[in-house]
Amino acid sequence: MTVVVGAGTPLADLAGALAEHRQEVALEGPPGATVGGVLAVGRSSLRRPRIGAVRDALLQADCVGADGALFTAGGPTVKNVTGYDLCRLLVGSLGTLALIGQVILRTWPSPERVLWMQGSATPEAVRDMCFRPSSALWDGQRVSVCLEGYDGDVEAEAAALGSHLGLEVAAAAPALPPHRSRWTGRLPEGCILEVGTGVVHGPVEVEAGIPGPGVVTLAARIRTGFDPDGRLNPGRDPYRIAA
Repeated sequence: MTVVVGAGTPLADLAGALAEHRQEVALEGPPGATVGGVLAVGRSSLRRPRIGAVRDALLQADCVGADGALFTAGGPTVKNVTGYDLCRLLVGSLGTLALIGQVILRTWPSPERVLWMQGSATPEAVRDMCFRPSSALWDGQRVSVCLEGYDGDVEAEAAALGSHLGLEVAAAAPALPPHRSRWTGRLPEGCILEVGTGVVHGPVEVEAGIPGPGVVTLAARIRTGFDPDGRLNPGRDPYRIAA
């Protein structure tokens, strides 16, 4: 299923409207976040292993270019394979390519049950016992895992994790450090790793690694193609923020 929504719509309002139909989208953000803001930043949910990345949720976007002209990227159907996938360029671009107006997002059925568990175990041990956890977080000593699905399936997996690995039910997802960065080597103390996505939550801001010169050149060409006069969000570089 899909939903048509304005970019300025508060994410909480969209989530509430979809919940009435037992649907959800792969967008999450801080209190007050809007649909367009989450798309522009491009940070995916902790539940990315189940619901996918932010870029996969955006099917179509009606935009305003740097010259003031309207254009549409993508298409209204899930399997749209015609032309260039401009939606993937817009996600995470921080408004440097175009202004997003109305969008069409892919929705997913909401899980019947959501359960977080924590304990002293390795991510490998958890993944060996779970069919596909929605999220697995690891701080080097303790693991937090999110189970989602039908009530009976979640209950069975929770019982197995409890009896074999000693995991206990948690009230909610663990508190995370305020900033994120991609895995670049040894984990500093106090970091939490999103297993399977390569994202690390750290206690201090860590700048994303600078891409190679070929990527930088290509990105500059793309930006110039969309905005030759540098009008859109000047001075902002999507590569220079935490991933």
